[in-house]
Amino acid sequence: MSNLTPGPDKGRSRPVDDPYAPFRPRWGVRVPRVLSVIVLLSCGYAAATIPGAQWTLLDRAFFFAVGAGISWLLFRYSRIEALPSQTGLTVRNLLLTRRLPWEQIVRMQFSGGAPWVSLDLSDTDTVAVMAIQKADGAHGREAAARLAALIEYHTEIPGRP
Repeated sequence: MSNLTPGPDKGRSRPVDDPYAPFRPRWGVRVPRVLSVIVLLSCGYAAATIPGAQWTLLDRAFFFAVGAGISWLLFRYSRIEALPSQTGLTVRNLLLTRRLPWEQIVRMQFSGGAPWVSLDLSDTDTVAVMAIQKADGAHGREAAARLAALIEYHTEIPGRP
């Protein structure tokens, strides 16, 4: 009997109880990618067809560039994830990717008004984990609980055998 179930992407499977499965926002892949294409096509069409003597070629290029920038940010948002492994956690947020060894993670927070998980590190830095979001409801709480369990499992606590 297999313990594989269909993953979020059709045709792919992942183990049901895999603690090292990637963390991703529930709607954070498909929606931003679709919006990215819509924004790029809309701005490209608008830049090419806006009538009027006031719009120069430079104005049209700038309008398209703004749309391309928004589209790029939306696509980057669709790539947000946190990848746990035996050695640490790789956090890919909107602009930066950080590789954190488990020993560097002191505490995880998922409370208050913060929209996503944040990790307190041993060097007093804080890293947001945008892949685990409160907006995802139960899915976000389950992902946060799994990350907390991974941190507890891999972090050496003084006095623990």
